[in-house]
Amino acid sequence: MAAALSDWLVREFGATLVPGAAAADPPIVHARLDIGAPRTVVLYNMYDVMPADPAGWSVDPFLGGEAELPGLGPAFLGRGAENNKGPLAGMLVAARRLLAAGRLGVNLEILVEGQEESGSGALRRYLAADPCPAGPADVVLFPSLCEYGGGPPRIYLGFKGIAAGEIRVEGGAWGGPAAAIHSSNAPWIANPAWRLVSALAAIAGGDTGTVGTIELDAEARALTARLAERFDPDAELCFRRARRYAIDGTAEERLAAVLATAALNLSTLRTDPPDGRAVTPHTAAASFELRLPPGLDPAAVLDEVRGRLRGLSDGVAIDLLDAYPGCRFPEAATGVAELVDAYRDLGAEPQVWPWAIGSAPGSAFSRVAPAFLIGGLGHGGNAHGIDEFVTLDGLARFLRSIEGWLLRLASLPDIPGRET
Repeated sequence: MAAALSDWLVREFGATLVPGAAAADPPIVHARLDIGAPRTVVLYNMYDVMPADPAGWSVDPFLGGEAELPGLGPAFLGRGAENNKGPLAGMLVAARRLLAAGRLGVNLEILVEGQEESGSGALRRYLAADPCPAGPADVVLFPSLCEYGGGPPRIYLGFKGIAAGEIRVEGGAWGGPAAAIHSSNAPWIANPAWRLVSALAAIAGGDTGTVGTIELDAEARALTARLAERFDPDAELCFRRARRYAIDGTAEERLAAVLATAALNLSTLRTDPPDGRAVTPHTAAASFELRLPPGLDPAAVLDEVRGRLRGLSDGVAIDLLDAYPGCRFPEAATGVAELVDAYRDLGAEPQVWPWAIGSAPGSAFSRVAPAFLIGGLGHGGNAHGIDEFVTLDGLARFLRSIEGWLLRLASLPDIPGRET
């Protein structure tokens, strides 16, 4: 995939490949197109996608195909159609169209990684090199389909950070068997699965896995209040395929809570043996993702989580697989107003969020540019699921919004005092 993208960028753009990027594991595609413009834009994206089992799909997930979706019209289905090979292809086509028409107007650096779904470790190491191999640039854009659920398009002024890992209990000196035993021993031999349940309850109670919150600052509070005026809680529930919220309150209170909360999501719970009947397992484990608002240090929060285990620390291990902090930038940063205007040029009024409730490696680009935006019109859906799609009409809007943003940046005058 990396080789195919590199060949395309050289052939179609006349871009120069930055030495060393392809040696990363997995390879990074880093191409540079310097047209002598006063501004430089980094276009970031990903070529990796989640796995897909063909069962239940209307098309082969890795060949894809067109289909008519009820209520949505013609669409393209396939793994990555929304997240994020569809936007990757669209961003390249949009830039190529402007270049071919002689209207590009900005220097481009294109960075495409193959590890976003598993923490962007190679990219983070690549950008941490001294000197930094990318930039300096005015802004980074992660082009994506931001009409989530078909609703108003969103713009995020940052992202939460993430710490991913596993909480594991094995039988040993504390108790619990070294191998699976008959469940009749339950009254007098400790069960690692029960100790795992006790550990999880000590770490975070309730149904949401909340381990802490931050206090929203004045700008974040103002943005949240403005966002709440146009936010539709019922539409959001429908988009999230849920029937009710886990927290009560007004739209503004719920938005503030989801932005400010550090939550430990449990994605899998398992025992070894995995499908044992009438046995006491010798191992129990839970995979987790801890999403952290900007400003919270992943290591500090994990230390607090470990401290909550109290007397359960014997036999309970927390293994961290990867982590990176959140990031945020002001609404006045270069690229934000231009993205808002690009949406409005196409008849769409955006929702501006203080930061995304999801994670992206924006913090890795702090040495490259002062802002890391995710943006683009377009309606897709079922990311990571069966029949992932992008509507054909939405893909056309996406191309036009990316082109409009690049054109607005190219015509942006240098304004004294403006953050760049």
